[in-house]
Amino acid sequence: MLIYEYKLDGSKEQCDAIDEAIRIVQFIRNKCLRLWMDERGITKNDLQCYCAVLAKEYPFANHLNSQARQASAERAWFAISRFYENCKSHQPGKKGYPKYQHDTRCVEYKQTGWKVEPDGRHITFTDGCRIGRLRLVGNLKQHIETFPIKQIKRVRIVKRADGSYCQFSIQAERKIEHVPTGKHVGIDVGLKAFYTDSEGNTVENPRHLRKAEKRLKRLHRHLSRKQKKSSNRKKARKALAKGYLKVSRQREDFARKLASTLVSSHDLIAYEQLQIRNMVKNHHLAKSIHDAGWGTFLRWVRYYGGMHAIPVVAVAPQFTSQECSVCGALVKKSLSVRTHICPSCGVVLDRDHNAAINILAKARDRTLGHRATGTPVSVNASGQTASTRRAKRATGKRAG
Repeated sequence: MLIYEYKLDGSKEQCDAIDEAIRIVQFIRNKCLRLWMDERGITKNDLQCYCAVLAKEYPFANHLNSQARQASAERAWFAISRFYENCKSHQPGKKGYPKYQHDTRCVEYKQTGWKVEPDGRHITFTDGCRIGRLRLVGNLKQHIETFPIKQIKRVRIVKRADGSYCQFSIQAERKIEHVPTGKHVGIDVGLKAFYTDSEGNTVENPRHLRKAEKRLKRLHRHLSRKQKKSSNRKKARKALAKGYLKVSRQREDFARKLASTLVSSHDLIAYEQLQIRNMVKNHHLAKSIHDAGWGTFLRWVRYYGGMHAIPVVAVAPQFTSQECSVCGALVKKSLSVRTHICPSCGVVLDRDHNAAINILAKARDRTLGHRATGTPVSVNASGQTASTRRAKRATGKRAG
C-alpha cells in the first residue's frame, strides 16, 4: 500500500467546509461509541447501519458522503475491537477503554464522494459538505492520475497546523532490488550518539527538540500573555503548533533518511528490542529519549528491511553493555561509565561499541546458526571471529 500526500490549496470557505466535515466525522464516531456503551451485543455491522439512522435523524450528518460516515463508524469499532483484544490477551495495565474524541483532525472517504481531474493537480469533493474543487500541491514526481481509480482505496483529508493535506491510499507494491554488500551490522541506540554500530562508527544525535527549545519557550510565553478567546491568542496558538510540527517533521525526515541509508548498505541488521515505554518512566531521561525518536527510526529500519528483503533482527537487550565482546566476562558498570574495560582479557572499547558487537553476535546466533566451511566471517574489534568468541564463552561456562 502506497500513500501519496499533497497539500490542499483552497479558499477560506472551502477550509470552513473541511472543518464542518471533520466535525460531522467526530459526531458520528462518538454517537456510535455511545450506542456501544448503552446496548450490549453491538457488532461492527450494527454501527454501520446506525450511520443511516443518524443521517435521517440529523440533517447535517446527511451532508457527509455515506461511505465517509461508514469510515467514521469503522474508527469507533477499531477502538472497541482493540479494547476487546487487550482484555482477551490479559495485557497488563490499562486496557484502553474507548473514549470520546474531541480533537478529530481528518475525514476519510472510500471510493465515492471525490473525483481526481485528468491533470492530477486538482480534486473535487462531490458530497453535501460543499468542499468543492481544490488544488493539489506536492511532489512533482508523484503522478496520482496514472493510477486507475480502482487502485485508490481511500482518500483522506488531514488537518495540520500549517493547513490541510490530502492523502491517497493506493493499492500497489513498492519493490526495491537490493544490491548485496556482504556486510552485517549491529546497532546500539543511545543518547550521547544516536547509534553506534559494530564497526565503531557513530551517528551524532541531532537533538531537534533541544535545539528548538529556546524558540518554543518564547512562543509559549507569547501564548500565555494573550487574552483567552481572542484572535491574537488563536494566532499565537497556531504559531506554537507550527513550531512543534517543524520539530516532528525534522525528526521523521532524519529517521527515514538514516534508516534508508543503513538498510541499503548492509545485508543484515541487528538491534536491541528496547521497551521504550518503560524507559521513559525515568524522569531524568524521558525528554531526551523522546527527542531521540528511537521508535520512529527502528520502525523505518524494519519497513525498509522488508522492502529490501534483508533480515532485520531484534535481540534481547539484557547484558549487551555488561558482557565483554571478546571473552564473554560480565563487567558490571553504571550508566555514567562510557568505557568498557575488561579485567579478564584487558580489552578497552567504547561502551556502545562493545554493546553493538554483542548485539550482532546474538543476531547471528539466531539467524545463521552454524556456518559452513569457507563462509566469510567478519572480524570484531579484538581481531577474533564471533564464532570463536562464543566458543570460548561456552567453554568457560562448562568449566565453571
